[in-house]
Amino acid sequence: MTSKTNQGQNAQVAIKKRSRVPGVMITQYLEILPAGKTTPDFTRKPMAVTAQQGKKGFFKAMVSGEPAPVVTWAWNNGELNDPEKYTSRYDQRTQEHILEIINIKSDQAGAYKCLATNDYGQAVCTANLNVIEVGIKKKAPAANGDAPLDFRKMLKKTVVVTRKKQLPPKKDGEIDPKLLELLICAPKKDYEKICADFGVFDFRWLLKRLNQLKKERADEQTKVVEQLDNVKQIEVKPNGTAEFSLNMKLQDPNSSINLYKDGTLVPYGDDEKSKHSLKQTGTNYVFSIKNPQPEDAGFYQLDVEEANVLATDFKVPAVDFIAKIKDVKAFESEDAVFQCVLSTPLNRITWSNKDLTLEHGDKYEITVSEDKLIHTLKVKDCKLADTGAFYAIAGIASSSASLTVEDLTKLALDQHAKLQKQMEPLEADGGYGNGDGTGDGTGDGTGGKGDGDGTDKDLKAGGDDGNKGDDADDKKKRVRSGTLVPDTLIDTGVQFVSGLSDTVANVGDRAELSCKLSSETAVVRWYKNGKLLTEEDGVTIIKDGACHRLIIDCCKKDDGAVYRFEAEGRKSEASLSIQDPPKIDADALGKFSEPVIIRAGETAEWKLPFSGGAPMTIQWYKDGDELLPALNVKIETSDTESKLRLLKCQRKDCGEVKIKIKNEYGTIEAISKLIVLDKPTPPQGPVDIMESAVTSVEFKWKPPKDDGGCPVTNYILERQQVGRNKWTNLSEISGSNPSYSDSDVTPGRRYCYRIRAKNAEGISEYLQTEDIPAGVLRYPGPPAAPKVVSAFKDCINLTWCPPCDTGGTKIVGYNLEKNKKGTNYWSLVNQGGPIPDTKYAVKDVFEGAAYVFRVSAINLSGAGDPSLPSDTVIARDPMKPPGKVTDLKLTSSNYTTFSLAWIKPKEIEGVEDEAEGYYVEIRPIENLEWTRCNATPITITSYTVLGLKAMATYWVRVIATNYGGDGEPQGFDNYIIAMPPPVKPKFNDRNLKTLVVVRSGNTVRLNINFEACPLPEITWQKDGIPVPKHVNITNSDKGSQLLIATSDRPDSGIYTITVKNLVGQASFNVEIRVTDDPKPPGPVELDQNIPGTVTLSWTPSPDEKRDDRLHYTVAKKDSFKCSWRTVADNLFNNKFTVVNILPGWEYHFRVFAKNDIGPSPPSESPVFGTIKEKGKFKVDMPKIKSLDFQSPPSFIVPLKRRTTPKGYECYVSCAVKGDPAPRVTWYRNNMSLNTNTNYLITNVCGVCSLLILRVGPKDNGEYKVVVENKLGAAECSMTLNSEEEPQLLDRS
Repeated sequence: MTSKTNQGQNAQVAIKKRSRVPGVMITQYLEILPAGKTTPDFTRKPMAVTAQQGKKGFFKAMVSGEPAPVVTWAWNNGELNDPEKYTSRYDQRTQEHILEIINIKSDQAGAYKCLATNDYGQAVCTANLNVIEVGIKKKAPAANGDAPLDFRKMLKKTVVVTRKKQLPPKKDGEIDPKLLELLICAPKKDYEKICADFGVFDFRWLLKRLNQLKKERADEQTKVVEQLDNVKQIEVKPNGTAEFSLNMKLQDPNSSINLYKDGTLVPYGDDEKSKHSLKQTGTNYVFSIKNPQPEDAGFYQLDVEEANVLATDFKVPAVDFIAKIKDVKAFESEDAVFQCVLSTPLNRITWSNKDLTLEHGDKYEITVSEDKLIHTLKVKDCKLADTGAFYAIAGIASSSASLTVEDLTKLALDQHAKLQKQMEPLEADGGYGNGDGTGDGTGDGTGGKGDGDGTDKDLKAGGDDGNKGDDADDKKKRVRSGTLVPDTLIDTGVQFVSGLSDTVANVGDRAELSCKLSSETAVVRWYKNGKLLTEEDGVTIIKDGACHRLIIDCCKKDDGAVYRFEAEGRKSEASLSIQDPPKIDADALGKFSEPVIIRAGETAEWKLPFSGGAPMTIQWYKDGDELLPALNVKIETSDTESKLRLLKCQRKDCGEVKIKIKNEYGTIEAISKLIVLDKPTPPQGPVDIMESAVTSVEFKWKPPKDDGGCPVTNYILERQQVGRNKWTNLSEISGSNPSYSDSDVTPGRRYCYRIRAKNAEGISEYLQTEDIPAGVLRYPGPPAAPKVVSAFKDCINLTWCPPCDTGGTKIVGYNLEKNKKGTNYWSLVNQGGPIPDTKYAVKDVFEGAAYVFRVSAINLSGAGDPSLPSDTVIARDPMKPPGKVTDLKLTSSNYTTFSLAWIKPKEIEGVEDEAEGYYVEIRPIENLEWTRCNATPITITSYTVLGLKAMATYWVRVIATNYGGDGEPQGFDNYIIAMPPPVKPKFNDRNLKTLVVVRSGNTVRLNINFEACPLPEITWQKDGIPVPKHVNITNSDKGSQLLIATSDRPDSGIYTITVKNLVGQASFNVEIRVTDDPKPPGPVELDQNIPGTVTLSWTPSPDEKRDDRLHYTVAKKDSFKCSWRTVADNLFNNKFTVVNILPGWEYHFRVFAKNDIGPSPPSESPVFGTIKEKGKFKVDMPKIKSLDFQSPPSFIVPLKRRTTPKGYECYVSCAVKGDPAPRVTWYRNNMSLNTNTNYLITNVCGVCSLLILRVGPKDNGEYKVVVENKLGAAECSMTLNSEEEPQLLDRS
């Protein structure tokens, strides 16, 4: 009874708490549990199961709790109430709750929940089911021979997406290629994390292969990228976007940057509204995916031109938060803990604050439970700056909470102010007493000292002998109130405004302990490990009013202790920890930081002394990679110094050298640089020939890729005349200008040059040019076609662009030629000499004449090829733009096109000139900009607009144009819809079947074609109700298909298709009968009640109840004819009487069950016969005389002469006879036509015909038919002439 009362009094709550079993979350319903009652918990939680497809799977759990909890199971992807798939039970012997999955399928994989519930709470945990698929599923062949409906014509045109070469698929026993791609782009600190995602926990064996791949990738990247660093893998950010970034400096800022997902090119934008976007700030590139979804998961690769610079794997696990992180409050120097529980195990999640992603380290501690469900973040040694929002991100799900860090000093001041406020009423009360009260300090009256613990034990009682007032009533009133004190004034004594705080100091640094009291007159003492301190102990004690400080100027190891401050019974303690982190002398550090400069092949050496607490860890790095002792790497380390020597350094060894010194108290780093000097690499080609004239050759090249660490001072050149072996030194030229002009050449000769770069360390290898001809005539290429700037009746102004190929020398001028339309003669315009500029005004023109112009460039060798002709231009003054077109109308339309027609605008002299062409423009109703359909004007007054969207609405207008410009547009008053003219739905297939019979198990496919506009709504019904789910319906704009993949008898019925649109509707009914081969009827019994008749009866076929169209057929065979003939059909009963039974004959009977598929196997009756009473009747049959109808072949109807118009068909025929049937052969001009596929030859019942589809001159000639059999032959011929097709006279 008591427990029920307590339960009723407790409010219903939901308190989340963790179980001792990892991965179990408990929810408690009551704040205070009754005695002896507990919430549910798991003593053994269900474990993850991996099973093969088709096998059984078991989840087992053991629970505890009082009262005994009820165990239920749940699945994230569906219900578990199907007894054919799932069974749950309790095993009394083992005390296990079991969920059994009877026949595991691949779609049953996922997370399963086990819930234990009683009146006081609920415990939840999850376990995963992993399914291993076996075998290969093959597509079932078509059940019948019908060809499937070809829907390819119904498919919309798709866009071909550019694809990147796919990574090879993962093979069994081999490493996943994606892992190597990710490791190539990732920093070393992320190797372990990335390998763990792929199930690889020892990756040291990969490093050699990885370094080789990195080198190859770096060689590819250097072709397009100057610098690449700070690569960050993809992560989901707190704002909901997924981002990955890198710092990259391109060789060519115009290089194309392509993003691929699983090998497919992904388009991206540069604004935040795009699904995929790129944001560039200087050399930093950030790619983001807005609002990521599960379908965005994939393997992303970033390429610059053809070189890959980044690869990242975006995974979106199906996970959610069972328990999200909660808001946390902490004081300074305390630790704050955030914790969440996931629905699905994950190796790790992303922790971040508002600014950056958090990593496990000195500041943050990130841990994961064994079952990968509980993830914890600990923020160590909280500071005020840590206040803010923290985020836990799992996949694309996120949870956020805030951290509030409170200032201890401010809190102490607030508490002191609050205490002072509480004491003001007591001080105002003003009484004195001499009792032995118990208080917070030492009173000013005669009472004794307080105990100093800060607690008022019995403030109302006062002292035993306190000074009583004269008024007894007042005293009673104060006692009743419970809030008054005796009339003695209580002094609380000295209070700490702020106490001592734990302090950490390094050896040799200054340390200070301070506190503040509420009184400036208190007597104070300092203690170290319980020993009283004075200034003789090497410390400085400072008193500044109420502030007290203890200062140690130069800390030593033995200064670490517990320090106590006492003031009149009040105490405050704090510890001073002395640390000895690594330290480097400033002079030694400055010397170490200076670059080490050596020549190639020499040894580089660094030496750095240090100090600090042992043990020390010394690590040397080069360009971020740790250096380990090797043949060319020597490291010597002592307690106070470390030395690094790199032997036989080469130019490629240049870079940053770093030493990291670490102990338990801290880490210090020092950085230096290694510069290896060497001779430069060869100059870079290709060599560009700037000029190749008769007297000189000038060319240029690119500086060396690596100058060897020293600037290139000179270039050394050698020359060889082609055909000779001798190389001649030319000269040394300055390294600032990589070009050379050789004036000592012989015209017509060819020369080869060697170029070497020189610096302070030596001379490079040479760059050899190709053969360079001297004095060879090289003419310039053609300029661009001239463009008409303006035209008048007496002048035409032209301009053009210089040629790309100058022929190796400078351009000295141009020749301009003109051609009058209608002639073949080009005349030179600039008779006075070359035109020095790229523009010219042609004045030698005739008004109204049409001209084209071309131009050729002239260099030192002469004039080159002319350009392409310009556009035709007429020498006339500018025209006035034309007016509006008239009678604009829509002539036809469909879903993708519509056709327009109009009348040419009228010409108004001086106002509107004649129209020479037309532009058609359209504008979708939702857009504001017009789109021009034809880039060049059309001259006809009709046009068909293509590429429209079905049922979209457009504004349309037509603009007339001429040489003077565009006229005003003429449009429609209303918009136009891209659709055909409205058509009431109708079925346009006259051969539609109204009855379809299908064998059970076969496929049913109905194709119904219709015509309707606008696009109709299509519905199918079976017997007046919607079709079942297993019936597949595929609709298009011209037809609909009903498909039943595997039919059964219940699929029989009347199927109705209804096609409905705005204009009307139409319906069509098709009866589908699904049946099977009937089973035969039972045994047949014979009974003769009337002479001359026999009655047959049989047991019904088993299919009679399932098939209402089943009937029976009776067949008879007698001993005279010995052949079966049907005597009855369409019998729907099980009895039939056969008449005309003759005595003395034997009869056999068969009964068939028959349906729409066909007959069943027969059920045969026993032999039936009667005794013949009369003698046998004999008939003498006369002998039949045989006749011979054989005859030689002959023509009944001969061939006739034909004259056929050209392009028409010609049909030639004749009739022949003969026995045996003669063989017919056609000839044209004595050449056989029987195997010629251009002629259609038939022979039907002696009528022989030849068909020519399109008669042409090649078909003229003599045609002959030859018929022959074994008795003879005959032939017949005719002549075919073709004539030209008659022309209609034009009466206009």
